[in-house]
Amino acid sequence: MTVSVTWTLSGGRVLGPAPFVVCAILNVTPDSFYDGGRHAGVEAAVAHGRRLVAEGADVLDVGGESTRPGAESVDAGDELARVLPVVRALSSAAPVSIDTTKASVAAACLAAGAAIVNDVSACRFDPALMDVLAQEKPGYVLMHAQGEPRTMQIDPRYVDVVDDIRAFFEERLAQLTRAGLPEDRIVLDPGIGFGKTLEHNLSIFRRVEEFMSLGRPIYMGLSNKSWLGKLLGLEPDARQEATRIASALLQARGVRIHRLHEVAPAVTALRLAEAMKARA
Repeated sequence: MTVSVTWTLSGGRVLGPAPFVVCAILNVTPDSFYDGGRHAGVEAAVAHGRRLVAEGADVLDVGGESTRPGAESVDAGDELARVLPVVRALSSAAPVSIDTTKASVAAACLAAGAAIVNDVSACRFDPALMDVLAQEKPGYVLMHAQGEPRTMQIDPRYVDVVDDIRAFFEERLAQLTRAGLPEDRIVLDPGIGFGKTLEHNLSIFRRVEEFMSLGRPIYMGLSNKSWLGKLLGLEPDARQEATRIASALLQARGVRIHRLHEVAPAVTALRLAEAMKARA
């Protein structure tokens, strides 16, 4: 039996029901680890976004500040200058997610047509972001990260990584709903690669079902990340096939929302995972 995902976005717009959701990564940054600089101009970014939608993307995740390990923060004004024209141009093509930790950037992009806030900080870097979420009620990606991008990969430690992330989600879900963000807006991202060693990432992958008892869809952003490179000895440009295989394995185990750089081949892999499960 196929299990579908439903996600409520800004204005009560509902994404789904669908067997999976592909959130296509659209970085308008000069320094992202995989595609930094490729789509940094507005015209190039908008054209690439339209291609991603044509290939099957359900959501466009637009980011103007790199969150790769070691990345330095970007001023809100510079971030807005990068993302706002792209959000405006693409919000009619597909639901747009703004990948930001800043309240001012989120508010401006939601006003410009974005429907989702994808926040690697869980409102820790800018507490005013929680007020924006409560007022605007967008879709929201609640992600776990230990530390902040500049230093997060320096000796991350947990008692039990999955149990610790579950406890974090429970606490943050309660805070967000108390603040006024409905639970049907929230999806959960365990934050692979954000303050985790290779073994931590593998534990999340192996035990991903343990997050599902929290009652919200699981969102996974593992596309072309360094843990795949460490595991298989692959450079960033050679990790696409491993990304597709890992995404299909997660889809077969109940993960329904996938954040990816390459859309068309991933959609084929996810459809295959669903078709094989339906015939099991």
